[in-house]
Amino acid sequence: MVRNIVVLSGSSHPKFVDSVCEYLGIPPASRVLEKFSSGETRCEIRDSIRGKDVYIIQSFGVGTDRNAANNNNNTDGSSSTSATAGTGHVTVNDYFIELCIMISACKTGSARRVTAVLPFFPYSRQPDLPYTRTGTPLVSRNRDAAAMTATEGQGGVSYTFESVPPTPAAHIPRTAGLTNGVSKLVNGLSNSSITRGIDIRDMVKAPATVTVTGPASDDGNNSLGEKQPQQQKANDKFTTHDYENPTMAMAFQQKAGFKPMMAQAGSLIADLLTCAGADRIVTCDLHESTYQGFFDIPVDNLIAKPLLKRYIQHHIENYKEAVIVSPDAGGAKRAAAIADSLGLQFALIHKERRPPSKTHTNYPTMMLVGNVANRICILVDDLADTANTITRAAKLLKREGAVQVIALITHGVFSGDAIQRINASALDRVVVTNTVAQDRHLEAFRAAGAGGKKELPDKNKNDVDPRVVCGKLEVLDIAPFFAEAIRRIVFGESISMLVRDGD
Repeated sequence: MVRNIVVLSGSSHPKFVDSVCEYLGIPPASRVLEKFSSGETRCEIRDSIRGKDVYIIQSFGVGTDRNAANNNNNTDGSSSTSATAGTGHVTVNDYFIELCIMISACKTGSARRVTAVLPFFPYSRQPDLPYTRTGTPLVSRNRDAAAMTATEGQGGVSYTFESVPPTPAAHIPRTAGLTNGVSKLVNGLSNSSITRGIDIRDMVKAPATVTVTGPASDDGNNSLGEKQPQQQKANDKFTTHDYENPTMAMAFQQKAGFKPMMAQAGSLIADLLTCAGADRIVTCDLHESTYQGFFDIPVDNLIAKPLLKRYIQHHIENYKEAVIVSPDAGGAKRAAAIADSLGLQFALIHKERRPPSKTHTNYPTMMLVGNVANRICILVDDLADTANTITRAAKLLKREGAVQVIALITHGVFSGDAIQRINASALDRVVVTNTVAQDRHLEAFRAAGAGGKKELPDKNKNDVDPRVVCGKLEVLDIAPFFAEAIRRIVFGESISMLVRDGD
């Protein structure tokens, strides 16, 4: 039994916290987490935390129903109805704000040290914005802009609170916000045009041709030019606004090869946790280990490799003949470490991402480096979100002659239609840890007889969604791993000894 510490549970994964407290020999602290009808979070800590080490355990993954989450929010046995009236889907952002509020409440309660235990670190992986074959992001055009431009041709303008009028320019009508009585000079400039479609390299060799037309003089001749050249609309070499097409004036036109700047929220998450009052961070298998540099406080990045190694040794027959496969180059170091420690062969799947063009598809081509014929393949990865990578890798391995494909994943987020994709894939088994709650994927299964066979639930029942039920899924309990890490931190023992190859 570990004394003088307090373990607080978030609302994301209460069963994981109960397992950690069971191994530590202490009960979870009493607290109340509620949602007001407006969606705001209320936190109340019932136990005394003055001068104690507080460990707040909050995991992140696909949110659950708010009504189901509220059933586990009150750990003191009391019921609350006034603040849990809100319904809807609890998101990862709700869990994070809840964590920050709990950290702030502990610092206000004079806790000696507050440690945030995040089995799955949020915002550690965000895919790039998808783009079309021409390089433009897959962002739908504003419908309000289409309605606005449709009425502009009839002489009227219809605006909404969500729409923004376009900036006046050549061949763009004036907005309703402009004052009347515009000078003749502005009218003359509004009719001016500059020849487009000229490459910069051509402009260096020869000066660009500019033709300007203005208002006619009294004698009927043009005072600023004789004629206006026809503007070129095809083969533009620059990323620019399409002033010639009023219907696209609200959108930013990207040319082939253009990729917008994507924000990486890892540093922001680190700053928010630090500003909330966290003194230490404990997490597991960061997608990018460099995220530890975003923090000014100690970060313990636990590794699930010992747990995965034990599963391979005790639950995979003839594992000495198996091949460890990394589904992408990013996880090659992680998979190679397991292969070297077990003395197994290693294979790699290389994904070639070609630049976007009209002749290539968006999906990257996958190539296998290694021999997997007539062997058991063990896919090792840290995260499965949409499960697109591991399912495509399993299809490639089966095509290359693999006998069986088993996926070992640390964090099983399984968002969107990931479970449906896994059920229809060539994967024979998917093994994940419980850093992310997997109850909704497993609770529908029940053991039948002494054989322990799994059977699908009745689809006629309304309380079970067959689309999120996975018969290939197995869950490993990693709670003792985190409990031992907390015990070592309390007694000042080494954490690195916990993640060494000696298990």
